[in-house]
Amino acid sequence: MNNQANKLKTLVSSSTVPRSTHFIAVTSGKGGVGKSTISANLANVLANNGYKVALFDADIGLANLDVILNVRVNKNLLHVLKGECSLNDILVQIKPNLILIPGESGDEILKFNNQFLYERFLDEASALNDLDFLIIDTGAGIGGNTHLFLEAADEVIVVTVPDPAAITDAYAVIKVTSRVKNNIFMLFNMVKNEKEAVKIFENIRKVAKANITNDLNLELIGYLSENKNVSNSIKQRTLFTDDAEFSTSSGELKEIASKLLYRLERKVLDTSENRSFGGFFKRLIEQF
Repeated sequence: MNNQANKLKTLVSSSTVPRSTHFIAVTSGKGGVGKSTISANLANVLANNGYKVALFDADIGLANLDVILNVRVNKNLLHVLKGECSLNDILVQIKPNLILIPGESGDEILKFNNQFLYERFLDEASALNDLDFLIIDTGAGIGGNTHLFLEAADEVIVVTVPDPAAITDAYAVIKVTSRVKNNIFMLFNMVKNEKEAVKIFENIRKVAKANITNDLNLELIGYLSENKNVSNSIKQRTLFTDDAEFSTSSGELKEIASKLLYRLERKVLDTSENRSFGGFFKRLIEQF
C-alpha cells in the first residue's frame, strides 16, 4: 500500500501531469449492506495516505454520512443550488485531507433547475478542483437518479452481502449499469472469509457472462469479513479504520484502496476530458 501510494503521489504531484480527480461511485442493490460505512472508511484510508478526498452524500432520500461521521450538518447541496448559501458554506472538514459534501434527504435536489444558479455553482466548484478523489455514496437500487451518478463516475463499486436477496438486487444493479460501464467492481461485506466471497462472486460472474450481452469486465475488488470492530464503530459513530487501524477489517479495506490506486495510476495520464469536480458535476447536470 505504501509503495503504491508513494508512486502515485509522485505522479499526481508532478508538474508535468495536470491534477485530476478520480470519481468513485459506491452503490448497492439494497439498503443495509454497509455501503455508506464502506464509503466513509475508504475515503478515510485514502485521506490518511495523503490524498485530498471528498465524500459526496448522493444517497438521495436517505443521506446519512453526517450520522456515520458524527458531524452536524445545517445546510446541504440543495441550499447551494437554491442560492441560499455558497458551496464553501456547506463543506464539512472531517479531518486533514477529508471533507464531506452533504446531500439532501429528499428528491428535490435533482428537480431543482435554475440555469443561473447552476452556473454559479459550477464556478464555485472550482474550489474543489484540487481533489484527488471524490467518493460518491449513491442510493441503493436502480430506481430514481442513482444511475446518473453511476454513469458519470469513473469507477463503480457494487457492495453486497452473502444474502440471496441482496445478491439478486446487486446483480440487477450490475445488469443495468453494464449498459453504460464496461468495468464494474464488486465488494462483498460481512463474509465469513475470502473463500466465501470468491465463491459467490464466481457464481455472479458466471450468470452475468451468460445473460449480459455487453462486453462486461466484472472484477472482485475485495471483501470485508465479519468483525466486531466494524459493528462497534457504527454504534459509536466512528470510523473503524481509525479506531482499529491494524485490525483485519482495516487491512482488508487498505487492500481495496490499493487496487483503486492501481486503477488510477493507469488513468492519471489521460487528459482527454475535464477531470475536475466542476467538470464532473457539469456532466451530471447535463443528464437531468
